[in-house]
Amino acid sequence: MELELHHLHPGQVSPREAIALQNRLRVYVRVDDELPDRISRVAGVDVGFEEGGRITRAAVAVLAFPDLKLIEQAVARRPTSFPYVPGLLSFREIPAILLALERLTKAPDLLLVDGQGYAHPRRVGIASHLGLLTDIAAIGVGKTRLCGRHAPVPDQRGAWTPLMDGEETIGAVLRTRERVSPVFVSPGHRISLETSIEFVMRCTGRYRLPETTRQAHRLASG
Repeated sequence: MELELHHLHPGQVSPREAIALQNRLRVYVRVDDELPDRISRVAGVDVGFEEGGRITRAAVAVLAFPDLKLIEQAVARRPTSFPYVPGLLSFREIPAILLALERLTKAPDLLLVDGQGYAHPRRVGIASHLGLLTDIAAIGVGKTRLCGRHAPVPDQRGAWTPLMDGEETIGAVLRTRERVSPVFVSPGHRISLETSIEFVMRCTGRYRLPETTRQAHRLASG
């Protein structure tokens, strides 16, 4: 599959330049529903590292929706070219993710990315950055909080509480299973918070994490 990329920027940037890029890109992030008429291919995106971090290993697992059967997968490796800096994860991981996406036969309708979307200090987490580059609707599903504050989440499957930054709602803290830690859900691009929560729940079965994330993590860490 040949990716048509949008909002292109230099591949090699410094952390200072990366922050400036995020501040420029944030105006293009859309958190309203602009989804395809039919969602039939949902993809999990995750990244691991090899050789002490020198190699980035990106994985994409495509599942049929709504039955969540694995239908395609791709893995790509490339030398790591950006340091680990909190808040700048996308500049470290996206180059390998794009290579993995290009190895698919057909583009997914929706991406569920391991990391943040709008719930980011500059509102351009990895899910938002990837959504902007590919123009594919994307959701951030993080295992930990990057920023914001929230009230306790009721111990009930599907319960959630807003993740707030000042007076702005930037995401949701979602309980996908009872008696397990919640996940941090935020729109990445071309999708609203409410619809993001709906899709995360519909992609989650017996485990805390969506099946998309679990399948991608297995490939990224394998």
